[in-house]
Amino acid sequence: MLEVKNLVKTYSSGDVAFRALDDVSLKIEEGEFVAIMGPSGSGKSTLLHILGFLDSPDSGAYLFNGQDTSKFSDTQYAALRKNYIGFVFQQFHLLPRTTSINNVSLPLIYSGRKDLKDRPAKMLTDVGLGTKFYNMPNELSGGERQRVAIARSLVNDPEVIMADEPTGNLDSKSETEIMNILLDLNKKGKTVIMVTHEESLGLQAKRVVRLKDGKIISDTRKATTSPIKKSPPLPSLPLNDNHDVPQTAQFIDYIRQSFQMIFSNKVRSFLSMLGIMIGVATVVAMLALGAGAKKSISDSLNQMGTNMLSIQPDHRNESGVQVTFTLKDMTDILTIPYVKRVAPLVNGSVMLIVGNKNLSSRVQGTTPDEAGMRNSMPTYGRMFTIEESQSRSKVAVIGSTVASELFGSEDPVGKSIKINRINFLIIGVLPVLGGNSFQDRDNVVMIPVNTAMYRLFGKTSYDSLDIEISQTDQVSEAQDQVSQMIIKKHGLTPEQENAFRIMNMAELQDTVKKTANSLTFLLSFIASLSLLVGGIGIMNIMLVSVTERTREIGIRKAIGARKRDVMMQFITEAIIMTFSGGLMGIIFGVSIAFILSKLANWVIVVTPSAVFLSTAFSVSIGLIFGILPAKKAANLNTIDALRYE
Repeated sequence: MLEVKNLVKTYSSGDVAFRALDDVSLKIEEGEFVAIMGPSGSGKSTLLHILGFLDSPDSGAYLFNGQDTSKFSDTQYAALRKNYIGFVFQQFHLLPRTTSINNVSLPLIYSGRKDLKDRPAKMLTDVGLGTKFYNMPNELSGGERQRVAIARSLVNDPEVIMADEPTGNLDSKSETEIMNILLDLNKKGKTVIMVTHEESLGLQAKRVVRLKDGKIISDTRKATTSPIKKSPPLPSLPLNDNHDVPQTAQFIDYIRQSFQMIFSNKVRSFLSMLGIMIGVATVVAMLALGAGAKKSISDSLNQMGTNMLSIQPDHRNESGVQVTFTLKDMTDILTIPYVKRVAPLVNGSVMLIVGNKNLSSRVQGTTPDEAGMRNSMPTYGRMFTIEESQSRSKVAVIGSTVASELFGSEDPVGKSIKINRINFLIIGVLPVLGGNSFQDRDNVVMIPVNTAMYRLFGKTSYDSLDIEISQTDQVSEAQDQVSQMIIKKHGLTPEQENAFRIMNMAELQDTVKKTANSLTFLLSFIASLSLLVGGIGIMNIMLVSVTERTREIGIRKAIGARKRDVMMQFITEAIIMTFSGGLMGIIFGVSIAFILSKLANWVIVVTPSAVFLSTAFSVSIGLIFGILPAKKAANLNTIDALRYE
């Protein structure tokens, strides 16, 4: 069944080389119970590790069921370990934070044997641990832990049981029990290969192979009957790294294992998640505040009007010319094909008085078209009419700040208000426009333009003109035509053309939006650095975890895990932790944004895209920063990992 020819294995420590095996050749038949004996350092454990594909020789051949395995890949060695060999170790090598039944079930995960899901319970019962399914290893005695290890070695029904000093850490009673189990397995047809230094145990085997200084010095057999059964021939395995056995671990198994590891190391896992949680929370909060700021700006700009031009004299020009705008300028501008409406504006600061209350405010004299152009029609009451403007009627539409400051909760419509000691009738209340860092846009009173000019301020010209253009794509051309008309009508020379200025609201909106987008990007970039730091934290903790769990990795590989299985295990853990941290970060970030909105009266907008991007980013961080620790874990040598202290 197993044959090795001229095996040589040398270990080096600095400049010193030690030959553990020196030209060892050995054949083991099916159904044998072979005890490999010898003093410490004789090479017996090294030979067992090579026979079990945990280690590889420097030279020599190894035939398993007649097939040369010397050129097999790591994946093929893993397939042999999980399908044909069961290991029992002196140190038990159970996963410390895993129950007995989960330890026994572990080989089934890597072999994909869903058909054997009831077998772990049966194996534990068979070795006398029917009441210890859910005990942790630290809750079991040494003998009980070794029984769990034996149950684990049998769960895949292997052809060969390899036991390395299986009674070395046990008392005499437990030693007898474990030995009886191994003898019983051999009677049932299992091939048993046991390394021991105890003569009393070796003499119970059917065959004793003795080593000294890396060489076989004797090979003694007892009289035995023919082997009880013959194993089926070993399937021919293609010699390439892409080979995969038909039944392997599934992704759901990695997820289940990852959750077990995460919950068994709660503090370490939480610290890993914390960095991602803070990073995602920062990103979500910044994106929510940025989106809220853009919405607030957009709403403000929409209330200022779209497709708008605003023309006004530039009193700072160096030519000394003062351009004034009158009704004739309005009439001329309306003849331009792209112009839809024109509204004049006359502005001034005033004192408002209602009873014993007063308020400093500003008046805006205009026509009814201005409210429509600025999307600020009264929320209740009405707007004044053209006729009221022409007749210089003393009617007013007030902003929400004026209404609340001077009238409280009362309805101001129909009541009187004094503007610079002149009584006006309130006929409507404007919608809430909100404030900015420069002024409260709701602290305003709109009155007919002629009333403002002739009754209130004594002006004979308009302060500015607002022009609405029919289509957005016509704004630039309309701006040129308005500019040319003003220059022509007012007879301005080239040196005097800067006597007025035209503000393009579309350009202003575009500039403000670009600025807001840049600010949001900057905030998001800064927040993303927090995610990056969190990802580096995940990588550091995972790298520490690889060192801490070196022996666990060795155990997994010894019972059949491939490099890909180990990599997937660690990557899945990293992704689950970052995904969980990302979800907590989203909740935390939304909460932060909500609290800021309440405390600072900011607008917040949590968009699905922000949530999706943050989640995707956190998972990507887990994947990217989990790869290095996962590769390090996967590349660990199996036997070195098992020996790690």
